[in-house]
Amino acid sequence: MADTNRIWTAALVVIGDEILSGRTQDKNVSQIATWLNVQGIRLNEVRVVADDSDAIVEAVNTLRARNDYLFTTGGIGPTHDDITVDAIARALGVGVEIHEGARTMLSGYYETRGGLTEARLRMARVPAGASLIENRMSGAPGIRHGNIYIMAGVPHITAGMLDSLTGKLEGGLPVLSATIGCWVAESEIADLLGTTEHAHEGCQIGSYPFFREGRTGANFVIRSTDAAALDRCTADLSAALERGGWPAVPGGI
Repeated sequence: MADTNRIWTAALVVIGDEILSGRTQDKNVSQIATWLNVQGIRLNEVRVVADDSDAIVEAVNTLRARNDYLFTTGGIGPTHDDITVDAIARALGVGVEIHEGARTMLSGYYETRGGLTEARLRMARVPAGASLIENRMSGAPGIRHGNIYIMAGVPHITAGMLDSLTGKLEGGLPVLSATIGCWVAESEIADLLGTTEHAHEGCQIGSYPFFREGRTGANFVIRSTDAAALDRCTADLSAALERGGWPAVPGGI
């Protein structure tokens, strides 16, 4: 059982020249911080580094040593300048290898998308001894090595990887959840979901759209370590959907 009396901490390394240049605005800090809070883990520090091997190695070795967990985002794509895997392997003092499970995932994903090219196979490379983080969005998995979690830089792909990790990290408190469903297009209520989540600190709302019986709908999973906060957020979201003309279905559809 997790020790609920101590504070579990995490750090985040955001990797990418495009972040430092201002060409891309980072959205992962806030979503990872929110997700960690729901897991009962505190995001303790964030560092943004360039696509530079020495900078990545220094940041990874410094931050993984003084936190329970280290997350990285960015630099795990198929192009030559995606150097995160190589740099983290160097930081750990291990080699880089093709993970056969990742190869299988990528082969299946790209079977009808032009096949698994040499460039795409780069996304199966991991620091030796690593395991995978599921990614339902784009086929290429995230990577775990010890207390390091290596994730995509694209926010919606990062979100999917975080979702697959929900409740699986040792932290301060168990994660509780409630589900409600609604026949509504996710795009119609994106602002409502964001507003509701923002109003309930310590709660996170995951949205899972579907198309069924010729209709578009979504199930919403509300998560928190606080049962009372979870109940309040669930009730408020249900009421807001009702006011919008979208009756909520407890337990999901």
